[in-house]
Order: sequence, then C-alpha cells, then structure tokens
Amino acid sequence: MRLHLPLRRRSPRAPSPSPRQAARGFTLIEVLVALTILAVALTAAMRAMGSMIEAGSALQTRMLAEWSAENHLSTLRLSKTWPEPGTRGYACPQGGIELYCEESVSSTPNPSFRRVEIAVYPSGADKSVRLAWLVTIVPNETRNLL
Repeated sequence: MRLHLPLRRRSPRAPSPSPRQAARGFTLIEVLVALTILAVALTAAMRAMGSMIEAGSALQTRMLAEWSAENHLSTLRLSKTWPEPGTRGYACPQGGIELYCEESVSSTPNPSFRRVEIAVYPSGADKSVRLAWLVTIVPNETRNLL
C-alpha cells in the first residue's frame, strides 16, 4: 500500500534580499560606542576601588595609633605613678608602623588629679595630621588618698 501525499504548490520565489538587509549584526559605530561606555564604567569602578583601598589603609593606621595611645594610658594607670606636668614625645610603634606619641600632663583644679593627653602622629617631624588623641585623668595614688 502506497501513500500518496498531495503535492504542494511552490510559491513564486521571494525577491532576493538586498545586501544591506542580508547582513545582520552591529555596525562599527555601535560597537565603538558600546566599548566607550564600557571603558568609562570600568574606569569609574577602578577609581572607586582604589579610593576604598586607600581609605582602608588610612583607617588601619588610625586604629593602630589609637591602640598605641591606649597602651600608653593603660601603662600609666597600671604603674600608679604620678606624672610630672609637661610635654614629652617618644616613638610608639604599633603593628609594624612607626608612630610618634606626644604626652602632655597638666594639673587640674583638684590637686589630687592630673590631666594626661596622648596625641599620636605619623612621625616626630610630621605633625600635620593627628592620627589619635586620648585624654584621661590620673589620680595621685602615691598619696593613698583614694
């Protein structure tokens, strides 16, 4: 048994497309505009990342300066010494970073206490930026008044 399929009639041939219609895709100008937009976006992203890295480094330095000042104030409290009024500077490295601390001791209205300030700078020569500044009141424990 044979099946006979009806013959289809062929439609007249469609006109051939023009060369401009046959080429599908992007033009050179469109590609260049897209690449320019991409380059600007990537440049902005790289600048933002660089800024964040720099801010992180500055934050780390300030945190280490704060620790250095806290360490000195803790040592002062634990030694229970009565600091003499005046200003002294000394190296106070922390976390592999060279820092310079300046201790200022002044009297208070109550003669049983002294005010101690610790300022931390990047170096003894560069005091343009204060990285940390802590203040505390130290009692005169040598007199055993408290």
